[in-house]
Amino acid sequence: MAPAQRRPVKTVETAFAILERLKREGPLGPTALAADLGMAKSTVHRHLRTLEREGAVVGSDDGYRVGLRFLDFGVAARNAHALYAVAAPKVDELAGETGEKVWCITAEAGRAVHLYGATGEGSVRTYAREGARTHLHQHAAGKAILAHLPDDRVHEICDRHGLPAKTEHTITDRDDLFADLRRVRDRGFALNREESVPKLNAVGVPITDESGRAIGAISVSGPSNRLDGDRLTDGLPNLLLGAANEIEINLSYA
Repeated sequence: MAPAQRRPVKTVETAFAILERLKREGPLGPTALAADLGMAKSTVHRHLRTLEREGAVVGSDDGYRVGLRFLDFGVAARNAHALYAVAAPKVDELAGETGEKVWCITAEAGRAVHLYGATGEGSVRTYAREGARTHLHQHAAGKAILAHLPDDRVHEICDRHGLPAKTEHTITDRDDLFADLRRVRDRGFALNREESVPKLNAVGVPITDESGRAIGAISVSGPSNRLDGDRLTDGLPNLLLGAANEIEINLSYA
């Protein structure tokens, strides 16, 4: 690829920087955005007016926020993902059976994407939400995916996104991560012991294609006092492995 083709389009980068800031902190006005992004207020204002005209942001007396046009894009993107339609009913079933929070995630550009979640009767609330993009190594489902990727791809993901800590228990050393991924492959499931949320444990299993490559994963999470002992290392893994097997079969004939 020629160098000119590899150069990013600066205006697109600026637009996404504005949108990311509004997603996290909005509503915000041009002055606050310009200060946060280190840009001229006039430049930010031009971008905001263009984004508003396209329905990407909405302005009010309080400032600008991300527009609901992105909801249309998000729903379309999720519906187009082959895993969603097949996994969603099984995720709902697992949430009802376990009483805990159940997630189906996939990976895109080396990040975990929360594709679909269901809430059981006794589940607790965390920061996770549908559409959220997080680090794969911080989650049981993410580690289940990483364990079924080639080692060189895992190294690429580590190089690009790092191994930041979410809690004091998060794996942040590459050698430790690879050792944990070997354990995941040996036993068939991944564990998260307070690695993404304090006092929250989780178990995750991969969903693989016919070549053995992980195209996603499902997980159950809950308070560490409930998800511990045999339930965490035996009961829930067996339940999830059976569910993943059903999903894989249905995907093969979808």
